Amino acid sequence: MAYFDAASSAPLHPVARQALLASFDEGWADPARLYREGRRARVLLDAAREAAAEAVGCRPDELAFTSSGTGAVHAGIAGALAGRRRIGRHLIVSAVEHSSVLHSAEVLEAAGGSVTQVAVDRAGLVDPVAYGDALREDTALACLQSANHEVGTEQPVGAVAEVCREAGVPLLVDAAQSLGWGPVDGGWSLLTASAHKWGGPSGVGLLVVRKGVRFAAQGPVDERESGRAPGFENIPAIVAAAASLRAVRAEAAEEAVRLRELTDRIRTRVPRLVPDVEVVGHPVRRLPGVVTFSCLYVDGEALLHELDREGFSVSSGSSCTSSTLTPSHVLRAMGVLSEGNVRVSLPPGTAEEDVERFLAVLPGAVTAVREKLGAPTASEVVREEDVLVVDSLGKRCPIPVIELAKVIGDVPVGGLVRVLADDEAARLDIPAWCEMRNQDYVGEEPADQGTSYLIRRAT
Repeated sequence: MAYFDAASSAPLHPVARQALLASFDEGWADPARLYREGRRARVLLDAAREAAAEAVGCRPDELAFTSSGTGAVHAGIAGALAGRRRIGRHLIVSAVEHSSVLHSAEVLEAAGGSVTQVAVDRAGLVDPVAYGDALREDTALACLQSANHEVGTEQPVGAVAEVCREAGVPLLVDAAQSLGWGPVDGGWSLLTASAHKWGGPSGVGLLVVRKGVRFAAQGPVDERESGRAPGFENIPAIVAAAASLRAVRAEAAEEAVRLRELTDRIRTRVPRLVPDVEVVGHPVRRLPGVVTFSCLYVDGEALLHELDREGFSVSSGSSCTSSTLTPSHVLRAMGVLSEGNVRVSLPPGTAEEDVERFLAVLPGAVTAVREKLGAPTASEVVREEDVLVVDSLGKRCPIPVIELAKVIGDVPVGGLVRVLADDEAARLDIPAWCEMRNQDYVGEEPADQGTSYLIRRAT
């Protein structure tokens, strides 16, 4: 079985396993106690904090260990907003942030604050100028991920941090996906990360708050972790997290070169091997091991199952997965195809042979799924004046797009097709299909049921 979903959770690094087992004997006691066992636990905790701080590029007393990366994000945003509540209650985020950031933004809005979402381009990249334009006198905090979790695009953190610094606004960086590959450059003010993303154990997050940043921890105050992460520290897991971060960093430069070559191979060959595929994400500014592509006329969940049967564990940001009936907010913000979306994220040590086998298996898997979907037979295709109408109500994507593709050739160049659909994914997939197929997307309008999408045949 080839595990190609490291962006969700990386396999436990051997160093993390060794450190975890070794510290069970010494790190079980309360590090706040002065007796021998407590002092031993404190030594382990302090050493782990120093190692993690060195990897991040901060002072040890600026770093707190939390119970998860999500917890670090929630605590970091809440504490920074509370610390600057006299400035205002305006938060800036990018449209492709991790759900933990967006959920924190929803909490702020529900409490009467305001949020500005900065748009991204089709590669998933923000424009630092847009962050500058979003800044206001009442802006308390800005957030930007260092690299995207679905498509791997690396963000211009340094440039955005400079824009925020000039305005006196702190920037919180979610570095969960990138910290294992290197420190985050730029004058950021707060940083969060999660150990299981770099091969450490789950249940350990990092929250870094630079000295001088106004911060007021929310919730009941605890004396541990500078009051920013309540509860007894999981010292064995913390030690393993810090040890594995140091280990993966030592291997990062060499491994990044190797994984980039493998993902470049996938990016180049998948469109040649499989027709009607769109590779998404920035072609250059991206994480070493991540490549994402979308296959037209393919159900994402069915494709993942097909690949799983062939021995490959991959993930999807597609609308057509069992966990959600709406398109990924990342793909929606980018305006790219969500059908049959596959994210391949290679863990360090991935064998070249596994990548070659994946490329050999993928065309057959896509073909099998497309054949299972087949030509829709229950659709009603009628003419409404000079418009060809396709009724796809009650059908989930990619069926509405399949039906559109089958009839677009039945109208003359300049002719119109109206697709009726009530699947939210169609709002993203139909315009993306038009751009991919060089057809004109005219727009959408309400219908008696669902939404009416109008397409003009251009080629």
